[in-house]
Amino acid sequence: MAPAKAFLAELRAALGDLVDDSSLARGLYSSDASNYRVVPEVVVLPESVEHVIAAVAIARAHGVPVTARGGGTSCAGNAIGPGLVIDFSRHMGRLLSIDPDAATAVVEPGVVLSTLQEKAAPHGLRFGPDPSTASRCTIGGMIGNNACGPHGLAYGRTADNVVSMTWLTGRGEVITVGAGDGALDAVPGLEAFVADNLAVLRTEFGRFGRQISGYSLEHLLPENGRNLAAALVGTEGSCGILLEATVRLVPRAAAPALAVLGYPDMATAADDVPNLLPLRPLALEGLDAQLVDVVRRAHGASSVPALPAGGGWLIAEVGGATSEGAVAAAERLVAASTASDAVVLPAGPDATRLWQIRADGAGLAGRTAAGEQAWPGWEDSAVPPERLGGYLRGLEALMAEHGLSGLAYGHFGDGCVHVRIDFPLERDGALMRRFLERAAALAAEHGGSLSGEHGDGRARSELLPTMYSPAAIRAMEAFKALLDPKDLMNPGVVVRPAPLDADLRRPQALPLLASGGFAFAHDGGDVTQALHRCVGVGKCRADPRGQGGFMCPSFIATRDEKDSTRGRARALQEMLNGGVFRLGWRSPEVHEALDLCLSCKACATDCPTGIDMAMYKSETLHQTYKGRVRPLSHYTLGRLPDWLRLAAPVARLVNLAGRVPALRRAMMTLMGADPRRSLPPLPAAPFRWDRAARRRPSVSAHSGDGKPPKVLLWVDSFSDALDPGIPRDALTVLAAAGADVEVAGPGACCGLTLVSTGQLTAAKARLRRTLDLLIPRVREGRAVIGLEPSCTATLRSDLLELLPEDPRAAELARSVMTAAEFLTAIGWEPPKAAQKLLVQPHCHHYAVMGYGPDRALLEAMGCDVETSAGCCGLAGNFGMEKGHYEVSERIARGGILAHAAAAPDRRILADGFSCRTQVRDLAGLESRHLVQILAEAIRADAS
Repeated sequence: MAPAKAFLAELRAALGDLVDDSSLARGLYSSDASNYRVVPEVVVLPESVEHVIAAVAIARAHGVPVTARGGGTSCAGNAIGPGLVIDFSRHMGRLLSIDPDAATAVVEPGVVLSTLQEKAAPHGLRFGPDPSTASRCTIGGMIGNNACGPHGLAYGRTADNVVSMTWLTGRGEVITVGAGDGALDAVPGLEAFVADNLAVLRTEFGRFGRQISGYSLEHLLPENGRNLAAALVGTEGSCGILLEATVRLVPRAAAPALAVLGYPDMATAADDVPNLLPLRPLALEGLDAQLVDVVRRAHGASSVPALPAGGGWLIAEVGGATSEGAVAAAERLVAASTASDAVVLPAGPDATRLWQIRADGAGLAGRTAAGEQAWPGWEDSAVPPERLGGYLRGLEALMAEHGLSGLAYGHFGDGCVHVRIDFPLERDGALMRRFLERAAALAAEHGGSLSGEHGDGRARSELLPTMYSPAAIRAMEAFKALLDPKDLMNPGVVVRPAPLDADLRRPQALPLLASGGFAFAHDGGDVTQALHRCVGVGKCRADPRGQGGFMCPSFIATRDEKDSTRGRARALQEMLNGGVFRLGWRSPEVHEALDLCLSCKACATDCPTGIDMAMYKSETLHQTYKGRVRPLSHYTLGRLPDWLRLAAPVARLVNLAGRVPALRRAMMTLMGADPRRSLPPLPAAPFRWDRAARRRPSVSAHSGDGKPPKVLLWVDSFSDALDPGIPRDALTVLAAAGADVEVAGPGACCGLTLVSTGQLTAAKARLRRTLDLLIPRVREGRAVIGLEPSCTATLRSDLLELLPEDPRAAELARSVMTAAEFLTAIGWEPPKAAQKLLVQPHCHHYAVMGYGPDRALLEAMGCDVETSAGCCGLAGNFGMEKGHYEVSERIARGGILAHAAAAPDRRILADGFSCRTQVRDLAGLESRHLVQILAEAIRADAS
């Protein structure tokens, strides 16, 4: 048996299904959030410490390198390797205990930081360090690279907050590491190592707080408590593997406030940092104004709180026993600053929004101000805070000299700068190398560190001799040798590093231009560029529903990397590389990764990189099946509007068949749908047959000056053929609002089901027909009112990407509105109706139009509104298709159905036909469209 096969056979014998050497897994785990791509031999998803020990023992016996991985958010290539990759995030994420009296917690390596914070909060405690990836990074990963985050200023680095660890060395020994007398005895020879290297440890390590590059060997010194645990923090998996950790917790700030300070530029902001540190802020962050401009362009001015004038800001968080005390402390900090303008924000929505913008920095900075792709590599340098202003000016000059640019932000109070730079990696890494070598020298001149919290990984380890002497480099090699003599633990990182321009992912990607499907206009028609929008920050691996987010429903349901937006993007990037996935668009690995994508579009809004996986999935299906036989569901569910028109005359027979279980199952199977699904009942007559309603003139209640607002009610296929009461109620509402209403003629279809199944040629033809029908009315000054959110969103977004050459597309997209958008825009005051509602916004409504106008309208009615954030799980054809039922149901039961069970007294409001179908199909619950709620209130008001 070949050595590789023997290794895999032994691994499977020991761990069974926890071993995955599929081409899909190897492709997904070949990247983290860095510039690098290293394909592993195999991935293991351990469920216990025993599994980890067994896997490492087998790898060691076969000479296979081992890399530990948490959330995969490493920016420097710390979490990828050529041999065995161990993913702790899938099963080993248990919080084992919290001791409120000792203020400690015991955790497994895969515990997500936000989970620890949530569990510690009821005790008035928190873990101090909090990187911006807190919602998905793991404690093991934080220990791996000595993470800090904004509150590292107040609470220190991860190394300062670890009490003890259970550690698996490269020798295969399980040791307990801590601090104090005898702590160094856990590693034979370590006491002698310290004695032999006292001078270099005292002079070159631990010179300032954010000296994270290299190993933190200063912790081993007698005067520093002989803290082996702290010394192993930040070794990036190169000295062994964490099995369990006891971490220190700190009290939560009672009522923090923000002082937002405006300066002409980022360097001037940095100059003011030393003036503010004596006031002991909890956090002191820097933020380039251009990053905030990115948010404004993407989500509108209302998405950003009022900020002071300036080209750069410092955001200072200060604490207080009360909100008033915190605000007073913030005002004192403003007075001590040299800022040209300032705003104080108490704890609340505005402060939360600003923190979220800062947290999304890595994704937002993935594009420069000019829209160019920007990359990590020099995204984490740090200098002593008093040198920060000068360092930033030097860095800006260096970027200009090389024709590069980037948007800076970071932990300015600690002297740490994050900036992603537009290296031309689509060509090669030559310019990146030249820049990094010069930048490393610049940081060293300022007494700084190549890394301030992300670690060195593959990006910066080669540059360590720039800031360390040969004696210090030898000391790090000797330290590693004591713990990992065979160099199997994450080789190529820190010690004996790989070249920083080796194994770059982007240069390997084949160029691919838009052809026949979507235009990829935001990326200049470059599909490769679009697919590389994903830089791996992993926000899709979080559960944002508690904060009102929707991404990513499939990952929330399965916790499988392939079912995250990032996993799918990586699969598509691997398709372009052609190394592991060899069949291009038709690669089975690509289709497996995309299979559970609900095409909800939430990533287009929630992911700071602006990735639109629904569009990528549609493009993949289009390119795969053009000119070829398609899956059955593409001909049935993908052409549902056509089938609904054919079924209307025999609606009674279809409904009768749907009530006979055997016939229903047979019909669903023939459609390519899951037989457990019900067949939506057809009305006695579709709306288009109701000539009286379609021709009914609006009874204008317009009482303002001038002419009434003109609208065109566009009745989509779902509202027409499956829920005709909705357009009738829409006519009632629009008439009550004083609108001049005309109903669009038959045949205007957005082609949604064609788009979602990748039948883009047919979708374009249908959209051109829709333009022919609607544009004449638009040019009469009519706003087009859509009722079905997904159809409305298609005309607002996909239309522009499918027909970019037709100027009418943009004309129509600008004219399409939801009922709520129109009604709030004209200032209509709805009737009062103090109902208790549970609202399920449609995903496309949330992602494309936004739900703000609907919420405002309901509040104006006096409704008591609870919102169920996240997808309902049906998502058009997705939840109906065979093979998707279990995931669809799991999403619903963890979302809208859980909310409905907890609040049975609330009526469900769901504008999306899919959402209404899901709650009826799975729980027998009825729900209403917004216009139905409004029409009921209008009728009640009139009676």
